Amino acid sequence: MTSVEEPARPGERIRDAARTRAEILDVATQEFARAGYDGARVDEIAARTRTTKRMIYYYFGGKEQLFTAVLERAYGVIREAEQQLDVDHLDPVAAIRRLAELTFDHHEQHPDFIRLVSIENIHEAHHIAASEKLGKIGSPALDVIRRILASGQESGLFTADVDAVDLHAMISSFCFFRVSNRHTFGALFGRDLLDGAQRAHYRAMLGDMVIAYLTAERTAD
Repeated sequence: MTSVEEPARPGERIRDAARTRAEILDVATQEFARAGYDGARVDEIAARTRTTKRMIYYYFGGKEQLFTAVLERAYGVIREAEQQLDVDHLDPVAAIRRLAELTFDHHEQHPDFIRLVSIENIHEAHHIAASEKLGKIGSPALDVIRRILASGQESGLFTADVDAVDLHAMISSFCFFRVSNRHTFGALFGRDLLDGAQRAHYRAMLGDMVIAYLTAERTAD
């Protein structure tokens, strides 16, 4: 144990700093997701962590930079999951279904991510546009989708000439809506989109919709 008389070694200070930053980001994620960018308070974030407002500013520079760091980490989580996705051994139909399931699972498991993205859209993607890190992060899913689409079209399984970004939007929109609009949808239609008893149904439905679109017979214009 490091005593008062024995200063922490450089490696320990680095670990402590990383741990403090991670703790701040954890609490900031919850606070921004709960109160929005405008409603969140750095004082509240500091009070819920083992640090001070001054240290938060030291690590991140200010509230705006802290929110950007929260977004960067949140997007980084799903990008890492996409990078680890291995579908090269699957046929195109199974591969695209697996990709859709990955997005479905991630959005369901990370409701704070959905709230953060909704908040950033209210602010017209100001923080994302200003983030050099997010500008470079891209989406590994797009590269996977392009490979799957090319394979499916070459084999004749996919009849649609679909852009990867459009298909990514199609998958994401269902997964996002299911979480973001859960309460309003339930109040209007009396159905909980996150009802565990219906989870397998909605997960399969997403894959079915995507595959039906990619394999539908096309009529000449």
